[in-house]
Amino acid sequence: MSDRRTQTSRRAMLTGALGMAIIGGLMAAPRRAAAQVAADLDRVDALIARMTIEEKAGQLNVLADPFRFRPQNVNPLDGQGDPARMTQMIRDGQVGCLFNGVGADAGRRIQTIAVEETRLGIPLLFAADIIHGLKTVFPVPLAEAAAFDPDLAMRTARAAAVEGAASGIHQTYAPMVDVARDQRWGRVVEGAGEDIWLNEVLAVARVKGFQGDKGLADRDALLATPKHFAAYSAALGGMDYNTTDMSDATLRGTFLPPFKAAFDAGALSVMTAFNDINGVPASGNPYLLTQILREEWGFAGYVVTDYTADQELIAHGFAADGRDATRIALMAGVDASIVSGLFLEHIPSLVASGEVPMARVDQAVRRVLMTKAALGLFDDPYRGCDPERERVLVGSQAHRDLSREAAVKSIVLLKNDGDLLPLKPAGQKIALIGPFADDKDVFGPWTIWGDESRRISLADGFRGAMDDAGALTVVQGSDVEGPLSGGIDAAVRAAADADVVVLALGESSRMSGEAQSRTEIDIPAPQRALVEAVQATGKPVVVLLRNGRALDLTGPVGDAPAIAVTWFLGGEMGHAVADVVFGKISPSGRLPVSFPMRGGQQPFSYDHKATGRPADPTLATQEYTARYRDIANVARYPFGHGLTYGKVTYGAVALSGAELAWDGSVEVSVAVSNAGDRDVEETVQLYIHDRVASLTQPVRRLRNIQKLRVGAGETATARFTLDRSQLLFMGGDSRLTVEPGQFHVWASSSAQTGEPAVLTLVRG
Repeated sequence: MSDRRTQTSRRAMLTGALGMAIIGGLMAAPRRAAAQVAADLDRVDALIARMTIEEKAGQLNVLADPFRFRPQNVNPLDGQGDPARMTQMIRDGQVGCLFNGVGADAGRRIQTIAVEETRLGIPLLFAADIIHGLKTVFPVPLAEAAAFDPDLAMRTARAAAVEGAASGIHQTYAPMVDVARDQRWGRVVEGAGEDIWLNEVLAVARVKGFQGDKGLADRDALLATPKHFAAYSAALGGMDYNTTDMSDATLRGTFLPPFKAAFDAGALSVMTAFNDINGVPASGNPYLLTQILREEWGFAGYVVTDYTADQELIAHGFAADGRDATRIALMAGVDASIVSGLFLEHIPSLVASGEVPMARVDQAVRRVLMTKAALGLFDDPYRGCDPERERVLVGSQAHRDLSREAAVKSIVLLKNDGDLLPLKPAGQKIALIGPFADDKDVFGPWTIWGDESRRISLADGFRGAMDDAGALTVVQGSDVEGPLSGGIDAAVRAAADADVVVLALGESSRMSGEAQSRTEIDIPAPQRALVEAVQATGKPVVVLLRNGRALDLTGPVGDAPAIAVTWFLGGEMGHAVADVVFGKISPSGRLPVSFPMRGGQQPFSYDHKATGRPADPTLATQEYTARYRDIANVARYPFGHGLTYGKVTYGAVALSGAELAWDGSVEVSVAVSNAGDRDVEETVQLYIHDRVASLTQPVRRLRNIQKLRVGAGETATARFTLDRSQLLFMGGDSRLTVEPGQFHVWASSSAQTGEPAVLTLVRG
């Protein structure tokens, strides 16, 4: 009876329209032959037919790895810390996946238990939070987004995947693709910032980087897990885990597109969000997890909760107890549960009572096992368990070189009055002052396994770049969030004796990331006091900001003549910053988040609506318009802003035609000149604005970018092709649409610069 039911279920899945979409998804992600998918289905369904309900629940149970090194304080709870107990659970078929344990040799020992000491021999899936590198640490994702370089993002994800896969890992809980518009939210640091399009292209790049181009069964591939589905970043007040509330048009038009892009790129797993959305928690939300994800998008992979998110349905007031939470999450579309253990505990009784159909449990198990099959674990359960390969690949020199390249490209020069930068590597006495002058806090949040012996401080980087390291004086001045006894006096003495002062200021890694929301996004008061004291010496000041979000630079920090955003750049941070500060490389980064005039503007993004009473930002006061009484509602440093060491100017935007045919295209071009004496790389940005539409539209939307090399004293031309698909917006019926009419088109250096050309879209 069980075999017949399984065969019927499989035939239904193979023949229905949704079933064909799922099979197509399994083939396309990552390009697996239909025969292989069918063979995997036969194998998986044969296993399901033999499994007890307890074993099925076990495959949906994801627990923390107690066998391999796992740093503390990564997550708030860890109830699975006993290796002996975990060994018995694996033997009993009660675990389908272990996460956040790394190591090839131990991975083989653990997998041996699952494969050789259990009734069915189903291999474990090993997952980990590999967010921006394993042993080799790359810039935090927000920093890397500042490079505006999808190829770079793909290469760093590929390197992280190679190291992770060689260390016994099959899946990473990344990339985070949450569009982040409120800089108070701590997890801005994990994503690609405020723009939808940039989030989409970097989601695609990172998924392809993690998973590679040879299929998930390749020994260097990691299964990507886009997160957090969905709208987690829209937490009210920027407070982590808080509720979200929005229209369907906003959900679908702003927060879902990067997920869809990631799935289209081949991601076969997705992680749910902690938040509720419009009153329904994401981990119990059938609209998100079934209607949109499965029925509309045909997602072929499996859904996993974030850490205890199914259990948190109780605290949300959405479930009565753990049993109820299990029923709600499973029936909404969750396939696997992280850490809570609720699926293991309650699925058998829920099936026995008829509250959860066996078919739904089998569906979830099939999704998990088909993912394991796609990863090649049934054929090679010990992939990634070769200690010699781990030794050779992890932390290689090639990866360190890539880390330095990525770090250099992520630095954003905000301001450079009087061409204070670059500094001279010789003939200048430099005072490097601040809490980040000689510290090793360069990795940033969500670095679990970084090689701490390979952390280059700013002081180390400066000494390596200067002809005479003795010309550098290093003084701490203050702690990050508190004063340092005698610190300011020592800083003032060092500044007075120097030709130029470099202030290393900002946030520690503990001030960004999960559970690190801030009510004020400015530089902490002790550091501001340090800046004021140093500026009083009259010496020229360069500010290097370390941060995981956009900051409010009101006051003395913002008054510095030169300011660069250096984020958390990974192990090679000191060398990379020195490369830019001393002019070995011209900065090329651009802001993926808008730096506000004041923190009280949050949430803020450049692609806001005009409103019925738009304000003119050039006017100091303008009552009865959409602005604050004390400032214009614009950015201090807008999205896309970033300077180079050249002197770059843009010409007028040119269109190949004033009209865009419905199925045609136009060329958009702009001449970019560099009057400076250094070659530069300029990031030219294509924006559009729909002037009249059936739903009000943002004042600008990024549609494309082009990296343009412009030699000293030369002019180069950036060219874009624009067609109707780039003008689409989410309509009132929750479908993409576009209407004939006029559009403004910019090819500019940021979201607040340039004059537009006018383009008319015509139908027929």
